[in-house]
Amino acid sequence: MPLLAFGLNYRTAPVDIRERVVFPAESLGGALRQLARLGGVREAAILSTCNRTEVYCGLDGAGADPLVEWLGRYHRLGERSLEPFVYRHPEQAAVRHMIRVAAGLDSMILGEPQILGQMKAAYQAAAAAGTLGPILGRLFQHTFSVAKQIRTDTAIGASPVSVAFAAVSLAKQIFGDLSDRTAMLIGAGETVELAIRHLHENRIGRLIVANRSAERAHALAGRFHGYGIALQEIPDHVADADIVVASTASPLPVLGKGTVERALRTRKHRPMFMVDIAVPRDIEPEVGELPDVYLYTIDDLHDVIQENLQSRREAAVQAEEIVDYQVARFMDWVRSLDAVRTIRACRGKLECARDQVLARARRELARGRDPNEVVEQLARVLTNKLLHEPSTRLRLAGSQGRSELLAAARELFDLKDNADGDADDTEP
Repeated sequence: MPLLAFGLNYRTAPVDIRERVVFPAESLGGALRQLARLGGVREAAILSTCNRTEVYCGLDGAGADPLVEWLGRYHRLGERSLEPFVYRHPEQAAVRHMIRVAAGLDSMILGEPQILGQMKAAYQAAAAAGTLGPILGRLFQHTFSVAKQIRTDTAIGASPVSVAFAAVSLAKQIFGDLSDRTAMLIGAGETVELAIRHLHENRIGRLIVANRSAERAHALAGRFHGYGIALQEIPDHVADADIVVASTASPLPVLGKGTVERALRTRKHRPMFMVDIAVPRDIEPEVGELPDVYLYTIDDLHDVIQENLQSRREAAVQAEEIVDYQVARFMDWVRSLDAVRTIRACRGKLECARDQVLARARRELARGRDPNEVVEQLARVLTNKLLHEPSTRLRLAGSQGRSELLAAARELFDLKDNADGDADDTEP
């Protein structure tokens, strides 16, 4: 059964196109069942994220073009409107693409781990919709296993390459265990929220979120069991913070040297780790001159990220070697399915011949015929029945000069020529 992966991603389509072909989770099951009803589609799964929408199919005679047209129709776009943005990966290329996506090798941020969870969600949605079959189901499981192997055997995800992740990783390097530490996040934008998520995953002890809107600060902090404050309340709480991450749109610093000096005295000079990822800066540069303060700016983190990206690129070379090997393994399994089907058909045909001969022998025995004669006749008739059609086809192949078929038969049945070099031509 042919495999096909097709779709569009951040490389091939702008965001205004990508956002129009997103499948919301609540409508994914219906879309999958609709897709599976198309002629020639045997199996189907859909991966839909902000950076890509991809369809994985097991096909029985269908081409890619009708499926791409379906994607456009489903999202109420022109049937051919997606054509300039869509890529197609058939058969082995589909297997390779799916594994690379799950391993983060095709992501905007090389090696990012979230995509594997999104791929697992796509698998679960297809399983719930009843659109997975033996080929696609096996491919998903193989993909998950290979992605895990790549993360275990290479350093593809070891080095942080996002600003928020880099900030939290540096905090861990300074403090080690974060479970007894307090973090103050200044701002409530996407980067701050991502930093909060990373801190929460690393079991930060306490979270304080400061924002111009106290209501928004409370809402964001509450999702992670923290508490929110207004910007003007920062001086009253900053002494509690071991970690400060600032990212606001303020044109002037929101945290000055004097405030930090007072906080350090209150803390009895216990160290503070500060990350200012705002432009213009949120933390006065002079704060970095204070003893017991580790202040990093967006430029400092950029250098860390670039170094880590290079490390990931080197790890990706090793990861691609794993992908090559595992793609070959899966395709070997797919090709073996043809042999299984052939063996099953051959066995069925031979068993039918056996049953016919056996029924005849039983009738002869019921008439009182000598059992030895019946057994000898059964063996002779069964041998003739099993060999008649192959012998006829081999003679025809010989007359047509099809030596490859004769050679295949010799290999299949492990045959050797007679000692004098003449093959046995006895009529069965």
